Amino acid sequence: MKKDIKSFTLEELKSEMSALGEKNFRAVQLYDWMHKKCVSSFDECTNLSESLRNKLKENYEFTSLKQVRLQESAIDGTKKYLFELGDGNFVESVWMKYHHGNSVCISSQVGCKMGCRFCASTLDGWERNLTPSEMLDQIYRITAETGERVSNVVVMGTGEPLDNYDNLLQFIHLLSDENGLNISQRNITVSTCGLVPKMKMLADEKLQITLALSLHAPTDEKRRKLMPIAERYSVLELMEACTYYFEQTGRRISFEYSLVGGVNDNLKEAEELIALIGGMNCHVNLIPVNPIKERDYVTSDTVSIERFKNKLEKNRINVTIRREMGRDIDGACGQLRRRHTQSAHSEE
Repeated sequence: MKKDIKSFTLEELKSEMSALGEKNFRAVQLYDWMHKKCVSSFDECTNLSESLRNKLKENYEFTSLKQVRLQESAIDGTKKYLFELGDGNFVESVWMKYHHGNSVCISSQVGCKMGCRFCASTLDGWERNLTPSEMLDQIYRITAETGERVSNVVVMGTGEPLDNYDNLLQFIHLLSDENGLNISQRNITVSTCGLVPKMKMLADEKLQITLALSLHAPTDEKRRKLMPIAERYSVLELMEACTYYFEQTGRRISFEYSLVGGVNDNLKEAEELIALIGGMNCHVNLIPVNPIKERDYVTSDTVSIERFKNKLEKNRINVTIRREMGRDIDGACGQLRRRHTQSAHSEE
């Protein structure tokens, strides 16, 4: 079985080149082609000899995702990509243009096993984890397609990143490496639905990334209705893990709160949320939920959203309403992949 060359750090790549009888500077050249120039094959590494390129092809797999579909929003220019992996599976990624720079949201798994009720990512179950190179190449293909630098990365697409812990860590180190795209860890956000032991492990790494917790409800009872993971870890355990993360890293926690009409968006929930997180160094990101046809959840109305936000602000909680990006192009996680897969099956 060929090794996944794009998932190696520079030091690991030097060891690989040494084993092939090559000098260290060859590893530096190859690393630059893969992680800075974002090429899609060994053949594009033109300062490597043909004999070395052939040797690399014999021993290593060069991960390069194939763009299958691209949808661009007529509303805000958001781009949603569907990529095919080497084994025929599909993942989706999103490119969003903000005044402060370009942000890319990537997937960390093919499918998801977490089962959150309002999310399309989980409807067809979980297939497998993505490798570090498959996570990176979503960003690299988008960089090549847009011709623009990515300044922020959020691991918030399909999958639970902390369920793919080791590959996630390698991905973060490669993405923030000064020899590659050199994206600051402070500009990397990792979202989790709340795997408490992994949250604490991540805290112990003392990275400077932002940890975003998908909270979505302020009590165990309400959270269990939305997220099966709430059966395993209580809200109290989550808060302890968040406090520990802040103590270890000095990075404030971001709470993701999807507002579902009539479910978790009234003032009672706002007051319960204030009681839960008041006094913490945190930020609340209110997200008007993207409706999916397989579920009967609806987006909160504008009045409810503003009332919820105002209640938090009056209690000195830092809060923003996430701007809705790409709603006209299957904006919610998992929608584009699912529609493509179902269409392919119906044609068989």
